[in-house]
Amino acid sequence: MRKPKLRELGEAMRALFRGPYTIKYPKEPSPAFPRYRGKPVFDEDKCVGCGACVYVCPPEAREIEDAVEDGRGTRKINIRLDRCIFCGECQAHCITQEGTVLTDEYDLATLDRSELTETVEKELVLCEFCGAVIGARDHILWVARKLGSKAFTNPTLMLSLLQDLGRAAEVPKEGAPMARPDRIRVLCPRCRRATTIFDYRR
Repeated sequence: MRKPKLRELGEAMRALFRGPYTIKYPKEPSPAFPRYRGKPVFDEDKCVGCGACVYVCPPEAREIEDAVEDGRGTRKINIRLDRCIFCGECQAHCITQEGTVLTDEYDLATLDRSELTETVEKELVLCEFCGAVIGARDHILWVARKLGSKAFTNPTLMLSLLQDLGRAAEVPKEGAPMARPDRIRVLCPRCRRATTIFDYRR
């Protein structure tokens, strides 16, 4: 029983001269390891508002809110950091690979939970006939640019690209029922099917 006590005494003496083994956090910052999975953050310029990160989030720490008012739509993607388990699924499934990334920030303690909610807002594209939500404008433009010249085979993608370039005039809504020429408009899948299969003017 004497040797362990001598060993402990020796360790205590060495600690007096060499200093403690532990870090001085929180008085001094303690950097995380390079591959540490910490706080996820949005990059508003590279996030396209597709919502892929919301659908793969295991603790449901992310949510989508679509709001349409006066013919304009807005999509909000909220992340609740107090629910986040820092699993990295949002970063792994981000279609742009840069829209949401995990940082090495881990000191998120706070007494106000409202500080732990972050939001990114995106403009929505609405159906020009029924007003249904088609998707986020940035997402549609990302898909169109990814397809390149093939995007011109889809009227919604084509018109979205031309509107982004300022080369397409906005088509006003008409009170008349849809007809086949209405296929060359920004339409939701239901209205596009109706203009393709049926001709309401007959």
